[in-house]
Amino acid sequence: MTSACNLGALYDARLAGTGTALIDVLDWENPRTYSHREIDDIANALARGLLKRGLRRGDAVAILSANRAEFVISFLGIVRAGLVAVPISHKFPRATIEYVLKDASVRQVMCDTARRGLLPADCPAINFDDTDEFTALLDHGAFDAVRPQAKETAVVLYTSGSTGFPKGVPLSHQGQLWAMRTRMKRGAPFDAQRLLVAAPLYHMNGLCTTLFAIASGASEVLMPEFDARRFLQAIARFRCTWLTGVPPMYAMCLREKELLDRTDRSSVTTVRMGSAPISMKLWHEIESAFPGAFIMNSYGTTESGPIICGPRPDRQLPPVSIGWPFDDVELRLVDAQGSDAEEGVLWQRTPANMSGYLNLPAKTREVLTEDGWYISGDVFRRDADGAYFFVGRADDMFVCGGENVFPAEVEHLLEQHPQIVQACVVSVPDDIKGEKPFAFVVRKPGAALSENDIKRYALEHGPAYQHPRQVCLLDALPLAGPNKVDRKGLKQRAAELWRESPRDPSSRTGSIQ
Repeated sequence: MTSACNLGALYDARLAGTGTALIDVLDWENPRTYSHREIDDIANALARGLLKRGLRRGDAVAILSANRAEFVISFLGIVRAGLVAVPISHKFPRATIEYVLKDASVRQVMCDTARRGLLPADCPAINFDDTDEFTALLDHGAFDAVRPQAKETAVVLYTSGSTGFPKGVPLSHQGQLWAMRTRMKRGAPFDAQRLLVAAPLYHMNGLCTTLFAIASGASEVLMPEFDARRFLQAIARFRCTWLTGVPPMYAMCLREKELLDRTDRSSVTTVRMGSAPISMKLWHEIESAFPGAFIMNSYGTTESGPIICGPRPDRQLPPVSIGWPFDDVELRLVDAQGSDAEEGVLWQRTPANMSGYLNLPAKTREVLTEDGWYISGDVFRRDADGAYFFVGRADDMFVCGGENVFPAEVEHLLEQHPQIVQACVVSVPDDIKGEKPFAFVVRKPGAALSENDIKRYALEHGPAYQHPRQVCLLDALPLAGPNKVDRKGLKQRAAELWRESPRDPSSRTGSIQ
């Protein structure tokens, strides 16, 4: 297990040696393979090069790029030099990227050609695709990683946010190393594992998985972005053993039934998902697609670290559960009255908790208590055995005729239908009920299921107040950010469709009210 005290200095020669660290498939036809030692040497050269250019400890260096080896190397080099890495979502619009650059006081940017145009013209940038420019930065030689002080910031990740500009979350070396070591404690040696990562490295899911692979001596296949067909092809081509991603990614892979059926999946021993809710139906479909694999659901937040719970060797992990709290993790479920309960908003206190949002003291006070509890805004329930289950986002919840509706619960209900692949439920305003459920549904190819059929199914299998009052059929749910369903965009679209639809219930498509 790594003994590093710097989040960028994870290479352990005893664990990894000269074994394969990274297979970069930015060029699908010509993947490039890097050893652990090679990654470490180049990261040292990059750290030396950045400091040689005049950057000083604590300065912020941003990374704006698709997933690739240079992204990983840059992150490691930035952080081991005592600088602060600021990965930026390339899905952000130009104005938001400029906001992040100013908010984090970025001194230098590492980018690829496709995103160079999103930066201000006078922004100092090193282009990964300009071989001469990137090579000129590297100053090869030995480098002693900076020994960080307690709670010193290693990285600032920006939450996408549902409104306004994203919030910067400073994360410490100490906290993120705790999370990594905690993950490494549970399970067999990882040096024989090969992880497949397609989640973006600007998001905690993809970034922390990649750092975990380096620290544990494992190898990783890194895709530039998620593509369902390429993801399946990569499993067989590179004999991947460990899959990681968000539930919508797996749902899209399962839709590629013909390719899935002829793909050799026998190498897969672990399927890990997180960052979004998962239905029981999708869970069982993943179990069927990967019969030899251990399936696990994970949960983490940017603000309190990538993990809080996991499986235990002495207990059977219930389907869709995130498991039991890790050592050093304190959890509370707080109900609407502010009392501890078996179902409520999750409060968490871990060694990885942020100290507060960057430059946003008022927002910090909304989610971080004086005694260090982070209020997640996610509603969970705890079963009799102490295992935790995600219920929904507290701010996604809406009230329909006096009843609380959690969209995730309605989505799980709809996805139990054998002809429904995916569903996303949002609220639309209503003069009588306050708000009503509106569903976007993806059917199985060739399914003849109608909107009225879907409404009737919801009424027959769940409480009446939960059933969607209008249904929009889509070929696929749109994704945003780290491959999560674009709930914000769908909510805007639902509002438009609801306004345009006939107000007379008898003339509305799917007229059950």
